[in-house]
Amino acid sequence: MAKEYPGSPKIHTLEIKRNRVTYIVFISGVCILFYVLGAWQGAAPVPSVLNPISNWEKADCDHHAEMASTSWSEGNVDVALDFEAHHQLSLDETTIAIEKFPSCAAELSEYTPCEDFSRGKEFPREKLAYRERHCPSKHELLQCLIPAPPKYKTPFRWPQSRDYAWYDNIPHKELSIEKAVQNWIQVKGERFMFPGGGTMFPLGADAYIDDINALVSLTDGRIRTAIDTGCGVASFGAYLLQRDILTMSFAPRDTHEAQVQFALERGVPAMIGVMATRKLPYPARAFDMAHCSRCLIPWYDYDGLYLIEVDRVLRPGGYWILSGPPIRWKKYYRGWERTQEDLKKEQDTIEEIARRLCWKKVIEKNDLSIWQKPINHLDCIESHRKTPQRTPNFCKDSSDVAWYKEMEVCVTPLPRVGRRDEVAGGEVQRWPERAFAVPPRITEGTIPGLTSMKFEDDNRVWRERVEHYKHIIPALSQARYRNVMDMNAHLGGFAAALVKHPVWVMNTVPPDSDHDTLGVIYERGFIGAYHDWCEAFSTYPRTYDLIHATSLFTIYQNRCDIVYILLEMDRILRPEGAVIIRDTVDVLAKVQVVADRMRWNSKIMDHERGPFIPEKILVAVKTYWTSADASTQE
Repeated sequence: MAKEYPGSPKIHTLEIKRNRVTYIVFISGVCILFYVLGAWQGAAPVPSVLNPISNWEKADCDHHAEMASTSWSEGNVDVALDFEAHHQLSLDETTIAIEKFPSCAAELSEYTPCEDFSRGKEFPREKLAYRERHCPSKHELLQCLIPAPPKYKTPFRWPQSRDYAWYDNIPHKELSIEKAVQNWIQVKGERFMFPGGGTMFPLGADAYIDDINALVSLTDGRIRTAIDTGCGVASFGAYLLQRDILTMSFAPRDTHEAQVQFALERGVPAMIGVMATRKLPYPARAFDMAHCSRCLIPWYDYDGLYLIEVDRVLRPGGYWILSGPPIRWKKYYRGWERTQEDLKKEQDTIEEIARRLCWKKVIEKNDLSIWQKPINHLDCIESHRKTPQRTPNFCKDSSDVAWYKEMEVCVTPLPRVGRRDEVAGGEVQRWPERAFAVPPRITEGTIPGLTSMKFEDDNRVWRERVEHYKHIIPALSQARYRNVMDMNAHLGGFAAALVKHPVWVMNTVPPDSDHDTLGVIYERGFIGAYHDWCEAFSTYPRTYDLIHATSLFTIYQNRCDIVYILLEMDRILRPEGAVIIRDTVDVLAKVQVVADRMRWNSKIMDHERGPFIPEKILVAVKTYWTSADASTQE
C-alpha cells in the first residue's frame, strides 16, 4: 500500500467533507428547533384572567355590575378585551376623535331600517304590504351609531330574563295598559314582569301548553321546531323552551309597540315579520308545528294564501294549532263583537282550505283546533285526479329559497316517495339525537357536494372552535350571553357545538349561497332565516349578545360596502356584547379599521390550530355608552 504523507490532498478532501456534513446537520437542527418553538408558542392556549363575579339574587332580581377581562400576550405586550358589564363607564374623550362614527339622534334608539314607519306609508295597505320589509336606498343609509337609552342596563340573565326586563331598556308602558287583563306584561317599579299570559291564555302559557300537550305530545322529541305567527311578547315560545321546543316567534312592527323587542329582551327567539305578500324567509319543510293564538291573520281570505304559506314551511306530518276566532265561536261571539253567521262562515272556509291542502283535522276541543299536514302527497295527488276542484294546485317550483319571493296560491310539492307510509324528503330523528344525526337533505343527496362525511367533519371542526372560543372569551361558558347571531351559518355547526349552553342561535344563510343549507339547519332542530347582509336584519337595536361571522366579509366585500354591514352589526349588538369574525388577515385588517371607528375594542388573533393557517380570528367588544353620554360629549 502506498504511504500517505502529511498534507496529502486525499486526507484534506475527507476533512472538508466531514466539516461540511457537520455544518449542514447543525444548521438543520437549529432550524427545526426554532420551527417547533414557534409552532408551540402560536398554538399554546390563550391565558385568561377573570375577576370575581358577584351572584344574582333570585329573590328580588337585583342587578349587579360584573367585571371580567381576558388578556392576550404577544411578546412583551399584553392586550385585554373586556367581555363583561360595568355600567359606570362613560365615553372617554380620547375615543371621540374626528374619525369616529358619530352617535345618531336619541330618537333613533329603536330604529329598524327596513321596517321604518315613514317609508312604509309609501306602500299599499292591501294585504299589509306597507308593513313588510322596505329597506332604505343607498343614499338613505345612516353613517352613525344607534345609541342606547340613557339608563340602559345589561339584561337579566337567562332564565330570569324570561320573567323580567329593565324598564329603562325598553321604556314603553303601552302594552302593560292595553293588555292588562290578559297578563302579557306588568310594570313593577324599574322592572317589567312577564306573567306568561296571552290573549287566549290569560291564566298563563304554561297551562295553555299543557292543554295542547294533552292533545298532541310535545314531550317525546318529535316536535322540536315551531313557528308562532303574531307572537305578542312571545310567552308561548318562552314556555315551550322548557320542553326543548325552539320557536321562531314573529310579529309586525305595529301599534303593539315593541312586542318583538320585548321578546328578544327576554332571551326568546323572535323576528319582526308579517304575513302579507311575500313568503316568510324560511325554507320549505322547516317547522314541526305552527301556532296562531288570535293572531288576526285572515286565514280564510285570498283563496287561502296564508294557510298555503303555512303548509309550505310545515314539515311533512307537522301540526297547525289554532285558537281564537273563529274557534268556539258559539261561546265567544259576543265578546268578539261579531255575528254567529260571520264566524261560522269563517270557520267553514278554513275547514275547506285545510281539506284542499289534504290536511287531516286531528281534534277540536275547547278553545283549540289542530290539523296535521300529510307525510307525503301520494293520496293528495290521487284525490286531485278524481276531484280537481277540491284539491290544491301544485306549484312548479319546489325550491327552499324564499327571500323576496311573492306568495302564490299553489301548494309547494313535497319530494316524491315510493310508498304511502314514507315521509317525503326523509324522516328526522327525535330530539336531541336530531342535532347530530346526518340530516335527510344530505343523506338524500339534494345538496350537491355535501356528504355525510363532510357533515361529520364539520361537527368536529366546530367542537374544536367553540372550545377555543371559551378560552378567549370566558364569558361564553359563564352564561353571560343568551341571544347569538351566526351571520353565515352553513350547516349550523356553531349552533350545534353550543347546544348544551344556555343560548339560542339565529342561523342566517345568504340567499345566494353556493349551497342552500338552511333546510339542513332546520332538519337538525335549529332555527334561522335567509338574509342578505347588504340590508338590515329584521330586528330591533341591541337584541343580540354575541355575533359570529365566518368568511362573511370575503363573500360581501365586492357586493356592498362592508362599512354598512359593520354598522348593522353594531346596531343589533348590545352594549358590551362580543363579536367573533373569521376571515383572511387582509380582510380582517379592513374590518378592524372600521371597528375602531365604531368604538369597539378589537384584537386579531391566530387560528386555533396555530399561526400557519391563513384564516385568522378577530374578537371584539362593543363599548358601553348611551345617548346621554353622546349628548354630554357633544
